[in-house]
Amino acid sequence: MPDFLKNILTDLKVELMDEFDRNFERKAFFDKPWLPTRANRRGSTLMRSGALRRGNRAIVAGHSIHFSNSLPYARIQNEGGVIIVTRKMQKYFWAMYYRSGGKGKKLNAEAQYWKFMALKKVGSRIVIRERRFIGHHPQVDRAVKRVVDDNFREIDSYIKSILKR
Repeated sequence: MPDFLKNILTDLKVELMDEFDRNFERKAFFDKPWLPTRANRRGSTLMRSGALRRGNRAIVAGHSIHFSNSLPYARIQNEGGVIIVTRKMQKYFWAMYYRSGGKGKKLNAEAQYWKFMALKKVGSRIVIRERRFIGHHPQVDRAVKRVVDDNFREIDSYIKSILKR
């Protein structure tokens, strides 16, 4: 019987990791599209480098599955929140401003964004809007039901084949 539960949890881990990965392709948390970023920068929301997508992990432990992401900024992207501007962040914003071509009178959209960020006062707040990619959703419930049902059908046919002998 423990193998039965282990099979369900392993199948469920694979199924849900695929679904959470597809959220990046959908640019949505299942059927809820991510809010667009305010800045018009390169790449799609949460997919500029692909690191956030690759950071997703799942571990089967006991009678449960633990989903996580290895990147430090994953939680605030997934749940939203507020960060406070520090002097170090300000220096980073200025560096990005200059790297994106922010030296002339006519600035591209990316340089304008970084200048806007660099001019924020130390101690001011930046609101990060929720862009969920891992978590509970009715489609997760449906996937759980589908995986459990499939495994029950497998064990049912296995028992029937033993009884026929």
